[in-house]
Amino acid sequence: MKKTLLIALFALFAIGGISAQEYRPSKANLRSRKEFAEDRFGIFIHWGIYSIYGQGEWYLQNAGLDRDEYAKVADAFYPHRFNAKKWVSLVKASGAKYICITTRHHDSFSMWDTKYSDFNIVDATPFKRDILKEIAKECEKQDIALHLYYSHADWSRDDYPRGRTAKNVTGRDSTRISWDNYYRFMNRQITELLNNYGKVRAIWFDGWWDHDEDETPFDWQLDEQYKLVHKLQPRCLVANNHHQSPFPGEDIQIFERDLPGENEYGLSGQQISKLPLETCQTMNGMWGYKVADQNYKSTDELIRYLVSTAGKGANLLLNVGPQPNGEIPFAAQERLRAMGKWLKSNGETIYGTVAGDVPQQEWGCTTRKGDKLYVHIFELEDYELRLPLQCEVVSAKVFGKSKKVEFRVEDGELVLNVGHIPDVTDYIIEVKTVVEQPKKGSKRASKEKVEKEEKQKEEKEEKVKKEKPAKESKKKAKAEADTEVEAEIAE
Repeated sequence: MKKTLLIALFALFAIGGISAQEYRPSKANLRSRKEFAEDRFGIFIHWGIYSIYGQGEWYLQNAGLDRDEYAKVADAFYPHRFNAKKWVSLVKASGAKYICITTRHHDSFSMWDTKYSDFNIVDATPFKRDILKEIAKECEKQDIALHLYYSHADWSRDDYPRGRTAKNVTGRDSTRISWDNYYRFMNRQITELLNNYGKVRAIWFDGWWDHDEDETPFDWQLDEQYKLVHKLQPRCLVANNHHQSPFPGEDIQIFERDLPGENEYGLSGQQISKLPLETCQTMNGMWGYKVADQNYKSTDELIRYLVSTAGKGANLLLNVGPQPNGEIPFAAQERLRAMGKWLKSNGETIYGTVAGDVPQQEWGCTTRKGDKLYVHIFELEDYELRLPLQCEVVSAKVFGKSKKVEFRVEDGELVLNVGHIPDVTDYIIEVKTVVEQPKKGSKRASKEKVEKEEKQKEEKEEKVKKEKPAKESKKKAKAEADTEVEAEIAE
């Protein structure tokens, strides 16, 4: 009881107190949420100077290093094989629809050309390139949405109030702790990211948990920070990996290393909200590159995890940890391309779907899109599969094939005669059902019409915005040509 009350108080202070105004997402934000939820698959990229040590992204904290000695490795960070085009092309080939990259992790190193700290990839390394700028441009070219990870916790700066982690990190001056200064610094960097790096569909915060054991609840002043994000880019979604139920101002609910509703890892015991959901998971063990961590999940495991995530009505944010030379590990590349190949054939059962009528079972799960229920069978010993469905079934067939599947309704359940299941990653049965359509003039039908009109209006404005420079350039060229003609006539 005492712990529950303490967590509630922490949540209250985190959003700026009781007086925080009720958050009402803009129409643009709601459209962005819808697009995000339909994507179902994204790639997480944990990369920084910690990759040189090859011990994972928590090395500074885990090894209890001196922060200045740790920082010296920046002078050797020269990822000469980094190629934004190859990275984004790989993401696209995997079938993922968005990238979430660490802009500043807990070690405080910034992976972009920030003017608010010299400890960044341009000023502190011999590489001197703004990799975030290159990735942002390539994402726009290849139509991949960009999400930016940003750490609230900091293990290197003097002004950051000490939390429960990095207590063994030395070299920081405790006399210079200043929350006001640190908070100002964060907001300036966030403003920089949202003003200078094109369309950012989400800001992914992490580190709130660093003060979840304070005797006096720590006030992160999130309310003001979230308002800043929504003001700078109204379409930008706010996510926070705090392992709590969503706070006001947030647009995505995150589950770390677990599917929504499950808590095997111990970080996802919170209630499931009505917000778009996302599960972040590693491909091997660590988030950042660890040379000894070659315990990669198999392609079958990853595909089934993606399907199961979709079956929960959530997105999968699958992590890769690039090497210090700028390359994504070959083992990760192999798995991503294999996932892309599978999605090319079966993506219809994942993208744009919602959680299926039947929750996760030992044999697999279900996803739904409109009147089609996709039954994903991973393993099944029987020749029949019983589903407790409440809707009328029209037909059933093997997805992607013309092979019909016999079925019957028995004791209120749909019984599918699936026969012998071949040894495949995911055997999918497409069940066509009768779904009640919204009546003309109903609240749901009106809402869908408004959303469609708003999206068309936004696309038109964006087209005009892109065509304007070209038209002005054409107009200028015509004016110059007319001037030349007039000059010739005058002569």
